[in-house]
Amino acid sequence: MIVFNQGSRFLITSTGALYILDVQNEDGLYNYRCVTRHRYTGETRQSNSARLFLSDPTNSEPVILDGFERREVMAGSPVELPCKAAGHPAPKYRWLKDTSPLEPDSRFRQTVTGLLIESTQPSDTGSYVCEVWNSYGNAEVVGRLLVKQPLKVVVSPRKVKGSVGSQVSLSCSVSGSDEYELSWYRNGEIIHPGNNVRITGNNRENLIMEGMAKSDGGAYQCFARHGKMSAQDMVQVVLEDGTPKILSIFSEKVVSPNEVVSLVCNVKGTPLPTVTWTLDDEPVIKDSNHQMGHITLVEDNILSYLNISHTQVRDGGVYRCTANNSAGVVSYQARINVRGPVSIRPMKNLTAIAGRDTYIHCRVIGYPYYSIKWYKNANLLPFNHRQRAFESNGTLKLSDVQKDMDEGEYTCCVLIQPQHYFNRSVYVTVKVPPFIQPFEFPSFSIGQRVFIPCVVVSGDLPIYITWHKDGKPIPASLGVTIDNIDFTSSLRISNLSVEHNGNYTCIARNDAAAVEHQSQLNVRVPPRFVVQPQDQAGIYGKAVILNCSATGSPPPTIVWKYSKGAGVPQFQPIALNSGFRIQLLGTGSLLIKHVLEEDSGYYLCKVSNDVGAAVSKSMYLTVKIPAMITSYPNTTLATQGQRKEMSCTAHGEKPIMVRWEKEDRIINPEMSRYVVSVKEVADEVISTLQILPTVREDSGFFSCHAINSYGEDRGIIQLTVQEPPDPPEVEIREVRDRTIALRWTMGFDGNSPITGYDIECKNKSASWGSAQTTKDVSPQLNQATIIDLHPSSTYNIRMFAKNHIGKSDASNELTITTDEAAPDGPPQEVQLEAISSQSIKVTWKAPKKHLQNGMIRGYQVGYREYSTGGSYQFNIISMDTTGDSEMVMLDDLKKFTKYGVVVQATNRAGTGPSSQEVIATTLEDVPSRPPENVQATATSPETISLSWSTPLKEALNGVLQGFRVIYWANLPDGELGEIRNVTTSQDSLELDGLEKYTNYSIQVLAFTRAGDGVRSEQIFTRTKEDVPGPPAGIKAAASTNSVVFVSWLPPLKLNGIIWKYTVFCSNPYSTGISEFEATSDVYFHRVPNLSRNQQYSFWVVAVTAAGRGNASEVITVEPLAKAPARILTFSGTVTTPWMKDIVLPCKAVGDPPPTIKWLKGSNGNPAPVMIDGRRSIHNNGSFVIRTVKAEDSGYYSCVASNNWDSDEIVLNLQVQVPPDQPRLTVTKTTTTSITLSWIPGDNGGSSIRGYILQYSEDNSEQWGNFPISPSERSYRLENLKCGTWYKFTLTAQNGVGPGRISEIIEAKTHGKEPQFAKEHELFTSINSTRVKLNLIGWNNGGCPITSFTLEYRPVDTAVWTTAQRTSLTKSYILYDLQEATWYELQMKVSNSAGYAEKKAMFATLNADGSTIPPLLKTVDKDKDHMASNEGLKMMVTISCILVGMVLLFVLLMVLKRRRREQRLKRLRDAKSLAEMLMSKNTRTPDTMNKQQQTLRMHIDIPRAQLLIEERDTMETIDDRSTVLLTDADFGETSKQKSSTVTHTVHYQSLSQATGPLVDVSDARPGTNPTARRTAKAGPTTRNRYASQWTLNRPHPPISSHTLTTDWRLPTPRAAGSVDKESDSYSVSPSQDTDRARSSMVSTESASSTYEELARAYEHAKMEEQLRHAKFTITECFISDTSSEQMTAGTNEYTDSLTSSTPSESGICRFTASPPKPQDGGRVMNMAVPKAHRPGGELVHLPPYLRMDFLLNRGVGASSGREAALGQACLEPQKSRTLKRPALLEPTPTEAPAGREVQQWQPGTASTLPLREGSELAQAAKISSSQESLLDSRGHLKQSSNPYAKSYTLV
Repeated sequence: MIVFNQGSRFLITSTGALYILDVQNEDGLYNYRCVTRHRYTGETRQSNSARLFLSDPTNSEPVILDGFERREVMAGSPVELPCKAAGHPAPKYRWLKDTSPLEPDSRFRQTVTGLLIESTQPSDTGSYVCEVWNSYGNAEVVGRLLVKQPLKVVVSPRKVKGSVGSQVSLSCSVSGSDEYELSWYRNGEIIHPGNNVRITGNNRENLIMEGMAKSDGGAYQCFARHGKMSAQDMVQVVLEDGTPKILSIFSEKVVSPNEVVSLVCNVKGTPLPTVTWTLDDEPVIKDSNHQMGHITLVEDNILSYLNISHTQVRDGGVYRCTANNSAGVVSYQARINVRGPVSIRPMKNLTAIAGRDTYIHCRVIGYPYYSIKWYKNANLLPFNHRQRAFESNGTLKLSDVQKDMDEGEYTCCVLIQPQHYFNRSVYVTVKVPPFIQPFEFPSFSIGQRVFIPCVVVSGDLPIYITWHKDGKPIPASLGVTIDNIDFTSSLRISNLSVEHNGNYTCIARNDAAAVEHQSQLNVRVPPRFVVQPQDQAGIYGKAVILNCSATGSPPPTIVWKYSKGAGVPQFQPIALNSGFRIQLLGTGSLLIKHVLEEDSGYYLCKVSNDVGAAVSKSMYLTVKIPAMITSYPNTTLATQGQRKEMSCTAHGEKPIMVRWEKEDRIINPEMSRYVVSVKEVADEVISTLQILPTVREDSGFFSCHAINSYGEDRGIIQLTVQEPPDPPEVEIREVRDRTIALRWTMGFDGNSPITGYDIECKNKSASWGSAQTTKDVSPQLNQATIIDLHPSSTYNIRMFAKNHIGKSDASNELTITTDEAAPDGPPQEVQLEAISSQSIKVTWKAPKKHLQNGMIRGYQVGYREYSTGGSYQFNIISMDTTGDSEMVMLDDLKKFTKYGVVVQATNRAGTGPSSQEVIATTLEDVPSRPPENVQATATSPETISLSWSTPLKEALNGVLQGFRVIYWANLPDGELGEIRNVTTSQDSLELDGLEKYTNYSIQVLAFTRAGDGVRSEQIFTRTKEDVPGPPAGIKAAASTNSVVFVSWLPPLKLNGIIWKYTVFCSNPYSTGISEFEATSDVYFHRVPNLSRNQQYSFWVVAVTAAGRGNASEVITVEPLAKAPARILTFSGTVTTPWMKDIVLPCKAVGDPPPTIKWLKGSNGNPAPVMIDGRRSIHNNGSFVIRTVKAEDSGYYSCVASNNWDSDEIVLNLQVQVPPDQPRLTVTKTTTTSITLSWIPGDNGGSSIRGYILQYSEDNSEQWGNFPISPSERSYRLENLKCGTWYKFTLTAQNGVGPGRISEIIEAKTHGKEPQFAKEHELFTSINSTRVKLNLIGWNNGGCPITSFTLEYRPVDTAVWTTAQRTSLTKSYILYDLQEATWYELQMKVSNSAGYAEKKAMFATLNADGSTIPPLLKTVDKDKDHMASNEGLKMMVTISCILVGMVLLFVLLMVLKRRRREQRLKRLRDAKSLAEMLMSKNTRTPDTMNKQQQTLRMHIDIPRAQLLIEERDTMETIDDRSTVLLTDADFGETSKQKSSTVTHTVHYQSLSQATGPLVDVSDARPGTNPTARRTAKAGPTTRNRYASQWTLNRPHPPISSHTLTTDWRLPTPRAAGSVDKESDSYSVSPSQDTDRARSSMVSTESASSTYEELARAYEHAKMEEQLRHAKFTITECFISDTSSEQMTAGTNEYTDSLTSSTPSESGICRFTASPPKPQDGGRVMNMAVPKAHRPGGELVHLPPYLRMDFLLNRGVGASSGREAALGQACLEPQKSRTLKRPALLEPTPTEAPAGREVQQWQPGTASTLPLREGSELAQAAKISSSQESLLDSRGHLKQSSNPYAKSYTLV
């Protein structure tokens, strides 16, 4: 026999296969057998033999010789995956894992026999394919490798500490397998669930133990088992000592009788301990004086108490508290002494045990005492070392008690007082415990007799002795005799047996104690057989056990001997070793693992144990030979339909039976096609199997089995039946856009080599007759590729196989769609449109259909800054397709830049070609940077030279159109001059015509066609100094007959710093000229020593560093003896901020000194000024006003008179106030910016110094602010949130301070909340456990998505599963869903503009892919009737509600109609009255002047919204509707030709009651206007100013607009009163109503503005003759309706005004703004009111105060009232856009409580000052012709409202 080992040409795999490499001729000469050996038992077995038949090599395809289907291996172990094939030429191998080639790894090594993986890892698990091929074909081995991880167990927590009685929970986690079994162990013993033990969890992974006992501590193990694997983990459970512990105690104390005593023990323990109380070792009895209890503080803490309410002497003693639980006992004691007579409690006699310690307590009660002493036999204790007396508590301790010395009477003696004792005795009896003399059992043999005595050598009698065996009483069945005599006991056994073995214990007890002694009895037994050897037969190759076992004491030794053959036995020892074939088992039997023929013979079993003689027994082993197959063919061929014979030869012990099997199925010889014949030749049996005829199913493995009584063997024959092949199984290997790669599997080749394959391919819509065929594909191939296909097209493919027999049937038919390819064509019709300076809209259409190569799913838009070289990289924007026409907006581009754009279509395969580059340029924008290096140089007193650098091209953002220079003068008084701008195309400019020696602020900006760019920083430059101008005025007056005072005003043009003034004096009679110098801060000079009655000429010259200026006019004065009164102070205008003190000077001279008188008012009826605490007249004639208010504004006259003449000056006092609110509007919005513009309001008499812009997000209280230059009129806020509402306010600041905040306006950046497009399907795919969502349908609304939240749940549950993302993807997949379940889905997508939600229902599929039924709403049939009744009740209820609502609506409509009719009736009455009055007053202007009377008409309309428009329809009106008034409502239009007509419309209140005033116009951000209704009202509240404008018609008439309105004050409300408003409007219609008709303005009376009311009147056709009239403003004034004081002024200020909005009582403010450029022509001729401004420039007040003079400026020679009145009002230059005013709350402090509020009188509202006296008189009689509707004061008769206002058009 040749044994093959690994190496050379022979290889043995791990599975036992034998590989022969490089087969040679001699390899066919051998029979081959496989021999196996058991790893543990060493048993060997061999297979049947096989022969190797050799043949010459022929070309053949690979045939798999060895493969695998499944392998399992533990991680870390090596494994070999077998793959071996035969073929010629030698085949090649390739390994794949999970359809992919193996990655390079040092652990993988391809061997001759397969793939070796060393140190496997879990990641190696997968499907492995071994591909084998040569030039004639291929084959493959497919198998799966499962790498199992070792089980790992972790018990948590890792550290467990508990206490007795607590709960312990352990958890066991297992990794490495999903299937396992768990079991729990404590200290090596399995734990079963019980009363206090619970094991929970799906896999019993949780162990919960309650009420832990002390014995429950220890090691806890969790065992996990799965198959052959197991693992465990352990934790130590430590139970802390739960023994009670005393935490707080009571101490020894002394108390008095009847005193209350409380003793407390605080005890801790687990479980909660029980506390008992004793007094002197006796339990405390609970009674009325002794109360006991406990309080549980925490879980293991208890507070026990003993309260003694009335302490007696007997209550004294030692108190002990004892805490007891299952863990142990603890106690504490202390003595409580009670004052009283001392005694000793009676003591009981004691019994002590000799050799032990004992204590004797002397229980003393009462207190005090001196000492406690013990005596025995009159001897004071202690008197030896074993005695110890504790004097403190009276205890005596006796150690190691001895009977003869310690027994007796003991006396306790208490010394109460000197020489006074109290004694009590106790007797101690000492008992001696037994003592056993030790004994041992000697060695005994079975059958012997035994006597063992147990002697108690000491101890008190009587003594009782008993015996135990193995801890139990000795049973009588053992035959043991026990003899007891006094203090001895003996044990007798007459016949020893094995049953007597054991431990024997002698127990002696008396009254003192019980003691014991133990000894072991061992009985020796000679050996004897339990199982004797007997003759046996062994089967060759099998294992056999030769039985032999024996018993004895000590255990015997067994030895085997052997004698070969059947002759006379000659026994020899057998060499035994566990590693050899023959082993000795533990029982003594002999094991032969693999029986051989030489094992036949005698075997001897010898037993001995040194007790008696050894025993032995022999037996004979016979070896039997099993049946074996010696000859059979390994392989054979057959042709289908032919006859085939196969034979095999068997050998072995007869009789032998031979049977045939085919692939483990026994062949029945009686079958029609199978015939079996058997014959015997010598000692062999030959069996033959005939098959006729053969069929395909006969191919396979046949086996012949030889069987006898001792074994069996088989031979395997492979029969191959050849026939035509089966069709191959075709599958797709790879699909591409233009190719399809196939792979096929040859099922059955007909057992004949395949000669080739035919492949057919056709378009799905074509027939197989037109299919393209590829013939005779090599049989060595199992894959092919079809080329030249069209992308995204569907094809049908099938195959045929051929061999030498014929052609197979058609294979399975494949229907395949090629992959998409990148589009072959570009998008069409690409167009660009510039939307803004940073945005371009790109539009295009999809590529041509045949060039799309699939479904177009998106586009890539590339854009770049265009250049001819094309070197710039494209920026790419990807987007999903939305349809045939697409659009994308390119944002954040560079301004005014040329861009090239290309578009590419994309599908799943990729991106197609680009379209032709299309060029577009972004729109121009304003420059983003100012001009740089701005330089300014004053070149002369009137010119400044400027230069700057042009901004960079990148910052121009367009074609530079030029530069704009903005500049204004910073006046000496702090005011700002007119803001001017100059445009130039150069980078330098010279400003000329400037004021001399004036500081200018200059800014420069560049502008393009899009507008102005960013302004440069302000630079300041002062013009050069020059000689001053002439003094503005000069006066000279004689104070005596020789003294003249000269006064003058500073020059209007200072042109520098005044150094001094020179006063010149001359007379005709003298050739010389006198000069007098005055310092620069002095404005008068006294010239003495003049001649009386001689004329003198005076003039003044100012001097600067540049020299003398021009001389003033020359004034002549003649000193007289009678000097008339003259005022040296000049008339003029005085301007002051409010709340300051002001001095109005009036310096007068004359002889005698003149008298000074001050008057206020210039309307022809001036009144003396009021003198009070705030107003006074100084001795020098000056008028002082402290804390000046707006109501102090007006004309003040100073009259100086003496006996000879009088003089008068007029000072116009103007009070500066904070500026009015600007009118703020939104001009442009984007997604991230808002541009605001505004129209400034009235500057309050002081130049605007700047603005503060405030902004806030909607619903936010956080406000941001930006300071803005006074020259700015717009501002752009950047970096705002997309799609968000913002609030804005603007505040103007002047020299007085900040004004009122503008109305809050709101604006929203572009963008909106997300939306889901309806045309998109939400669900892409649904199966049984997964759903894919299509999120492409979500549109972000123009704002980026900030969050995406998705929730879903089964419809029958309440718990939602939530997924949240910060961005939105194209799709989302829901995993691990329940099968066949309806789900509810809701999504929430948010951006900065808001959020959107979408809800949907879907159902997962069944496991087989079928759908489930829809959700049904179940109806309870039992409740149908009830539901129908409820439905009927609901219908009746709803019907009643609807009927009620209809009736209520009808009633409201009737009431509305009545109210409307009442209003219209009143309008008609007013119209009729107007016509009557106009017909009566149709006069020429001359006649009007003569009668000094002006028509005024009042029309009363209750609180409503009013719109008067030229229409022929009329709608219902109410408090919130629009009133349409037509000619039909007014009656027929009267066609009067009056040159001057006045129309006034009043909103008048019907209530005179008082109430709070509410002003919502001044609401600040975050405040509630209505919360300010606590302001004072009624008679104590001053009325605000009312504005009146007087307009005269010039000639010739020209069509124009004249519009005026007024603000209103809410009327006070009383309980039960009807709240209405009273307002007046003065209007002038115009022919040009086209602009007015373009919009309807709805005006509510509570918030109407000038603009709205004026527009409303523009739409009216009230009087035909007014259409051709043109009115211009000739006078403007303010009337204080409460004080009847009026001021008049000149409308010269260049800022035009449109509204009047006071900020406090007594202030009327005008605001306006320039019109838009495109409206300038239309409104150029419109007359509008202007603010009050002085006729000349403002004067400096401080010099006046220093000299106590007010010098007139700009009047010339004329003086007095006419000169002042002549310049009261000027023509307006432009008209301005009207603006809504805001309402302000009145200041309560402005109305003194003691001052009566006066109402405005018509007579005092005359339009003064006029230019002529006749006009003054005419104005004085205004409104005197009112009739019927008006009372004598000019108000409607319904009520008299002190807060009413009127605007009069004259």
